[in-house]
Amino acid sequence: MADNYLEKRFAQYEARKAAGTRPRRRHTEPARPAIVLPTRHRIILASQSPRRRELLGGLGVQFDVRVIPDIDESYPETLRPEDVPLYIAHAKARAYTPSLAADELLITADTVVVLEGDILGKPRDRDDALGMLRRLSERRHTVVTGVVLTPGDGQRQADFSVASTVDFAPLSEAEITLYIDRLRPFDKAGAYGIQEWIGFVGVRGIEGSFYNVMGLPVGRLYEELRRMGEIVEGYNPQYNMRKAIKKRL
Repeated sequence: MADNYLEKRFAQYEARKAAGTRPRRRHTEPARPAIVLPTRHRIILASQSPRRRELLGGLGVQFDVRVIPDIDESYPETLRPEDVPLYIAHAKARAYTPSLAADELLITADTVVVLEGDILGKPRDRDDALGMLRRLSERRHTVVTGVVLTPGDGQRQADFSVASTVDFAPLSEAEITLYIDRLRPFDKAGAYGIQEWIGFVGVRGIEGSFYNVMGLPVGRLYEELRRMGEIVEGYNPQYNMRKAIKKRL
């Protein structure tokens, strides 16, 4: 009975989500960003994650995506769990650095979920995902993202880590199974996306950055870009967005 109820509620959720995202305009031109921030370098995001692409786009900087497959993301067992994301972000940066042009700035990042000293990365399969959510149920855990900014012109790298605490409500077996089977979060650390259904019904509270839990602490990233002088100060509010986008193509 509970499974049928949850299936019905989830179908209603998907229907509301689809209705809310249905485009109002009939033309197929891509939406222009509301804000475009000129940058001194061409920004390169080294990530396959659609969530990181969405978040960086929302920041207002124009960027290209570059992906190198099969980067070694192993780390020393002696490393503290909270230090692992930054270690892996640096490993990713080293893989991309030889191909960086002088006018490019590379962004690499990695996110892990830490529960009681254990790192919960991306689940290997369905059973692993189920086990992770069972462990997270009715517990508080930490989400840590490490970010590395690498200029292609030889300037000094910048790096930082951001931690957020997430408090999960009790999750029933039916809720966990429904989420895993419908959303298949096998590409997400800890086997969940806070912006998805399980976050709507299961997260009681957050301490820290919500966007960090999604995979990129954009607020801190913006601060770091400003500190590096990457954001062009005093930009014209009437800045020609079409011209800026064309320049990045």
